[in-house]
Order: sequence, then structure tokens, then C-alpha cells
Amino acid sequence: MSVGSKPDRDGGARADAGAPPSPPVIDVRDLMQGGTLAQIVLDDRIYTLRITRADKLILTK
Repeated sequence: MSVGSKPDRDGGARADAGAPPSPPVIDVRDLMQGGTLAQIVLDDRIYTLRITRADKLILTK
């Protein structure tokens, strides 16, 4: 059971009614489309997201 969850009637977890919605989950490999680099745009600025050989993420401006 996760933090902020309460068990429901059949023992599973449910989110608290006042809890904010969960952020979207995006598989970074889908973003990369099979590669190791992706460009991400925020407010007309381009950022580069890279997967390293050690399977870590680096975001640069």
C-alpha cells in the first residue's frame, strides 16, 4: 500500500478523496523512439534528454 492510501473494502488501496491526482507516467524509451536522445520544448526553449550508458537520464539546456 502506498503512502496516502487507505485500504478499500476488498483490501486494495484507494487514493484519498482530497489527494491531488497522480502525475502522468511516461516511459522514457517511448519518448526516445528507440534512440538515446530526445529534444523537449518548454516555452520556446529546447532541452536535450539523454540516456547514458549507465541507464541514467541527463537533461541539458
